[in-house]
Amino acid sequence: MSTVTTFPQTAARRSVKDLQLGESGTICCLQDPEMALKLLEMGCIPGTRVRLNSRAPLGCPITLVVGEAADYTLSLRVSEAATILLKE
Repeated sequence: MSTVTTFPQTAARRSVKDLQLGESGTICCLQDPEMALKLLEMGCIPGTRVRLNSRAPLGCPITLVVGEAADYTLSLRVSEAATILLKE
């Protein structure tokens, strides 16, 4: 079963990097096949809720609260967050 879906570059999908502070979203899929395994191991599984917790002063890295029960906080580069697509 594959959880990695690649979308055309022209598709305007919302990603985790587009979240505003305190805003939540549900992970739809992972866009980058090379980074997908790393993100899956860190708990970025399709169907999981994430909330943008903080953003560093220069914008990178960001921290996400992963899971409905605020299971843990995850720090990611903005380039990594851009590959995590959200459900519409």
